[in-house]
Amino acid sequence: MRGLVRQARIAQTLTACWMVIELAASLSIGIAAHSVALTTFGIDSGIEVFTSLVVLRALVPRTDGGSRERLDEQERRASRLIGWALYALIAYIVASSVVSLIGHTKPEASTAGIVLAIVVLGVMPVLWRWRLSLARRLHSPALRGDCACSVVCIYMSAALLVGLLLNRLFGWWWADPLAGLAMIWWIRNEAHEAIEAAESGEREA
Repeated sequence: MRGLVRQARIAQTLTACWMVIELAASLSIGIAAHSVALTTFGIDSGIEVFTSLVVLRALVPRTDGGSRERLDEQERRASRLIGWALYALIAYIVASSVVSLIGHTKPEASTAGIVLAIVVLGVMPVLWRWRLSLARRLHSPALRGDCACSVVCIYMSAALLVGLLLNRLFGWWWADPLAGLAMIWWIRNEAHEAIEAAESGEREA
């Protein structure tokens, strides 16, 4: 068990480091290009840094000999924080997308954003599969919840790529905020499941 927990902590640490890179890259590129989809992706990356660290903290008592009740409470608190963080992201997406559509804010075509989305689609599935395997073996609902956040990241990067390509190839500026709104479907489901995991202590992934 200690070996699995050690692997999970390494996986979470690497995930948090990667999300910091995503956060910095997507926000800097998104702000420069006035892209709702890119900045949304960046904020989601920031939330995933937070959730990765929350879950990493929840894994610490497993190696410190904490009681089963304490471990359960750590797991549920982590899942609850993940859920509310995702709901906060939804509020941002709606507000920024509506402002962009009403104000006809036209994002610049972003080659750097396209490259970023492609790289994320290569890296995140690897981190997701590794951590999901560990979550199942450790029976950790919080780690499963954070893995689900990674699935959201994968779907979001695909939606981001489509929106950026449509804007670059056809000049469809409205595809950018619509790509941001499309991400809400996946984010809402994962937020709801994370809150349920906080109540039940269980989560499917």
